[in-house]
Amino acid sequence: MSHAAAQSSLVNITLPDGSVRTYEAPVTGFQIAESIGPGLLKAAVAMKVDGTQRDLSETITQHAAVALLTTRDPEGLDVMRHTTTAQVLALAVKEIWPAAKLAIGPTIEHGFYYDVDLEYKITPDDLPKIEAKMKEILARGLTVQREMWKRDEAIAMFESRGESYKAELIRNAPEDDTTERGKISLYRQGQGDDAFIDLCRGPHVPSLSKISSAFKLTKLAGAYWRGDSRNKMLQRIYGVSFANDKELKAYLTMMEEAEKRDHRKLGRQLDLFHLQEEAIGQVFWHPYGWTLYRELENYIRQKLEREDYQEVKTPMLVDRALWEASGHWEKFGENMFTSEAEERTLAIKPMNCPCHVQIFRQGIKSYRDLPLRMAEFGSCHRYEPSGALHGIMRVRGFTQDDAHIFCMESQILSETEKFCALLQEVYQELGFTEIAVKLSTRPEKRAGTDETWDKAERSLAEAVEAVGLPYEVQPGEGAFYGPKLEFQLKDCIGRTWQCGTLQLDFVLPERLDASYIGEDGEKHRPVMLHRAILGSFERFLGILIEQHAGRFPLWLAPVQVVVATIVDDAAPYAEQAAAALRAAGLRVETDLRNEKINRKVVDHIESRVPVLAVVGRREAEEGKLVLRRLPGREQEALPLAEAVAMLRRESTAPDLSSAPVAAE
Repeated sequence: MSHAAAQSSLVNITLPDGSVRTYEAPVTGFQIAESIGPGLLKAAVAMKVDGTQRDLSETITQHAAVALLTTRDPEGLDVMRHTTTAQVLALAVKEIWPAAKLAIGPTIEHGFYYDVDLEYKITPDDLPKIEAKMKEILARGLTVQREMWKRDEAIAMFESRGESYKAELIRNAPEDDTTERGKISLYRQGQGDDAFIDLCRGPHVPSLSKISSAFKLTKLAGAYWRGDSRNKMLQRIYGVSFANDKELKAYLTMMEEAEKRDHRKLGRQLDLFHLQEEAIGQVFWHPYGWTLYRELENYIRQKLEREDYQEVKTPMLVDRALWEASGHWEKFGENMFTSEAEERTLAIKPMNCPCHVQIFRQGIKSYRDLPLRMAEFGSCHRYEPSGALHGIMRVRGFTQDDAHIFCMESQILSETEKFCALLQEVYQELGFTEIAVKLSTRPEKRAGTDETWDKAERSLAEAVEAVGLPYEVQPGEGAFYGPKLEFQLKDCIGRTWQCGTLQLDFVLPERLDASYIGEDGEKHRPVMLHRAILGSFERFLGILIEQHAGRFPLWLAPVQVVVATIVDDAAPYAEQAAAALRAAGLRVETDLRNEKINRKVVDHIESRVPVLAVVGRREAEEGKLVLRRLPGREQEALPLAEAVAMLRRESTAPDLSSAPVAAE
């Protein structure tokens, strides 16, 4: 062999720490892990080659950047979870119920699910039996191997096994979806003709011995095949999986706490709202819930007024022509509710942005008018499949704290700084101190040129970097008209919620012909910043209910104080005290029932009242209130006027006058 030939058989592998190792080609992930150390060889579950996940058994034939994944990495943990569902849960179901037909089994946050077609109705009592079978399968420690099959042969194999859903998936898949070099990616567990085989792109762990036993099947649900209500209803089995028992236990503890805080349960218990079949995905707000809603709305409105937003209101029904011009009809039409009138198609607005552009276009705008910050508590409707609805967290009718900032390119940075400062201020005042930022870039289906997207993504990245907020990039997750920043907050039990957003848009002003007169006297297109802090009031109130377990801070509580009597004789003074508190702006109720005070305390702890003001004969004679902060036991006796003044101060929404304002 010549020196040149020897050189060509070597590949340089660049590791995440920047070091470079040279191997004789072809080299597998196993060989790379083994060369680094036995510990990594044991822990590795998959690898990333030039950013693409691959099995450890796959070969690398040219220079590449390689990262070996373990369950300590989120991506490695996801690979393990995928194997847990596709290779273990599915096989367990087949071994218990051989007649079961397998559909799909992807990973989701913290775990996985699998859809199965089975005449037998699986119940929660069956889950421990399935878990036991899964652990039995894991103990076999069998290898998991990828095989590339010809499409027709894979279809025939699955049909011969009665797996019609797998055959349909292959038959209907685009050539570039599940194929590689014209073949289908399948995974075999073990050896022999009877080995379990499943359809999957992978990657998977190379052996069942690498799968943690720290998993638990959590619930069951129904799911239409391919999400289409015209298809058969399948049985969906959910599970969670973690790298070790400690993480699993922590997660299950968090879920137990989350169940106690479930906004649907608390909504009924505290008489805040209800939902019913006659208005699917829409909320019936009760007086207490609507009080909570209005307090949050007023709080946000004051913030917007301070920041020079102009509040507007736009129509609910808008002609299809506007949605076609904006591009929403093509991209979002299937999610719109429509109505026919006078031979015209009208759509109930799913978002506010095209309507705000119509207001901007009225009259001539000058560069001196910019930035123009236009806000609306906009009522929107979107078709969400009934199976995707979740209390008030995911609904069909909702109200956004929506706003659009029309500005010049030179103002993108300052407006982003202002918005980020306002968003952080609001979240902190509402009790959320941990915020993660994601930069979502161009999706595959989008409006606008690549040049426009390059400029938009660069501008948004530079702006968030200037603000000093760390962020992660989410490739392909942007809106169809522009990239966006997504703000995720963490609640008190560790869950994350995506609420706020800032989207940078060069496209919509162009499509809807928005313009302003520049300093040069010529027409220019404004930049449009789509922004929200809460997202939707319904969803954010659901988050707040769960964050506080229904026990809201005094300023937000639907009922702030209950004046409760110890004896009947104190009733007139209780009414007098309640009237004084109401006159100071507090939301007050009285409890004059002929019940022992301990019973009243228990009742109002359960109803999440922040303050109980207790009065008896002595308090009536001395003109005092005994204040008890529920659910605590400590009490303090204060003169009525002093108690009213103190509670009035405490019940004021977070101080707006002292809030920081971003520099111009």
